[in-house]
Amino acid sequence: MSTKNLDTAFFGQPRGLSTLFFTEMWERFSYYGMRAILLFYMYYAVTAGGLGMNQVTAASIMSIYGSLVYLSVVIGGWLSDRVWGPRRTVFIGGVFIMLGHIVLALPMGVGALYVSIALIVIGTGLLKPNVSDMVGDLYSPEDRRRDAGFSMFVFGINLGSAIAPILVPWVSDIFGHGGHMNFHAGFSLAAIGMFFGLVQYYFDGKKYLSDKGLVPNDPIPADELKKIIIKVVWGIVALAVILIVMGLTGVLNIDNVITLITIFAIAIPIYYFVMMLRSPKVTKIERSRVWAYIPLFIAAAIFWGIEESGSVVLALFAQERTVLHIGAWHFQAANFQTLNPVFIMILTPFFVWLWENWKNQPSAPSKFAAGLVFAGLSYVWMAIPGWLFGTSGRVSPFWLVGSWFIVEIAEMLISPIGLSVTTKLAPKAFKSQMMSMWFLADAVGQAVNSQIVKYYSSATEVPYFLAVGIVSVIFGVVMFFFSKKIHALMAGVN
Repeated sequence: MSTKNLDTAFFGQPRGLSTLFFTEMWERFSYYGMRAILLFYMYYAVTAGGLGMNQVTAASIMSIYGSLVYLSVVIGGWLSDRVWGPRRTVFIGGVFIMLGHIVLALPMGVGALYVSIALIVIGTGLLKPNVSDMVGDLYSPEDRRRDAGFSMFVFGINLGSAIAPILVPWVSDIFGHGGHMNFHAGFSLAAIGMFFGLVQYYFDGKKYLSDKGLVPNDPIPADELKKIIIKVVWGIVALAVILIVMGLTGVLNIDNVITLITIFAIAIPIYYFVMMLRSPKVTKIERSRVWAYIPLFIAAAIFWGIEESGSVVLALFAQERTVLHIGAWHFQAANFQTLNPVFIMILTPFFVWLWENWKNQPSAPSKFAAGLVFAGLSYVWMAIPGWLFGTSGRVSPFWLVGSWFIVEIAEMLISPIGLSVTTKLAPKAFKSQMMSMWFLADAVGQAVNSQIVKYYSSATEVPYFLAVGIVSVIFGVVMFFFSKKIHALMAGVN
């Protein structure tokens, strides 16, 4: 493809990529800064500045919180496609996220925690799918820079994610007292990060993003609006009835609510796949591509279940089973979460070069299969220290370093490729909603985590890591055998 007349102002990529790059960088700074300390805030004793929750409950809440964040992208994709357009939807989402962090920064106990979760869930659902969708809009279907552009975009995500687990725990520590962390100071820094992102997006977006992003792709016709309102009302009523029945029967508790959300998280992508496959707006070729996307979706869900465990299972391992110093250098358990984005930033230049120069590179399904094998091996690796040394003492921090390095190879094979292939496989009428499906894979993975994390403890860590790791490796091997068939269903998309 000729590069003549192409916008190459941002390291060979369109200038608009810079706007979206920094918007997501600040949003991820705020989100991962909060997540770096949230688990510890929930289960630390009240006298240590925490909420004093049961550790198993706190771990389940962390996982289902992550699931809800990505589950909400269904609403964000729909509102973008049908009501506001991506640019407005992203800005509104950023405001909700900032408010969520502000609420969490206030020392108001468990109530503030749940209000914050609601605000951040709504805000991230509005923001995430539409930022990624706008990245895809920067390129024509024939532009070979697309995969490299998405890799750079993911680099921006991880730049914010890398800084946050260092700065937010540090701020919590220096503003603490009596040897205890001031978690609310750390949450305040997360709010400030999102504010910077909003300011940058608002002013830079006016200059470098297309005005077509201000209008929806598939606006709601007047005769359809009433039907949609009725469906929304019935949905709210149905949820209220379920919660009332649970309350009257004495089963309305946090564990059962988490289980209910898990069921919804798995059911919603099934509904969406059926809807797209049956929609008259979807052509025969587009329908074939949707079928091809189903195994990619399942693979992504397994991968994200492992990758997102960094702020849950691996965070618990870091706090309870890891030596928190190397020589005279001491660090916090929360700091380990910077390893994920740091390794991504180290690996990104290599993979950008690889995808741009490897002429006969593997298909997207083959890349996904390899990614699943690496993801599984990262968990198998974590079973080794418990097997060698037992599970009652502390082990070298380099076990965690090694696990994160292995899983980030998997992420480079799945995450940017998945973002790119999702935009290419999406039916025209479901463009933003198809991008929501990519994030729903993360929601499914974390929802399943919210159930299985209950079985993790120091005593069970070896079989836990082995079981989850082996499932991922087996699915990856199976996917290798079917990669050609999946690629054929993609109907010309590479």
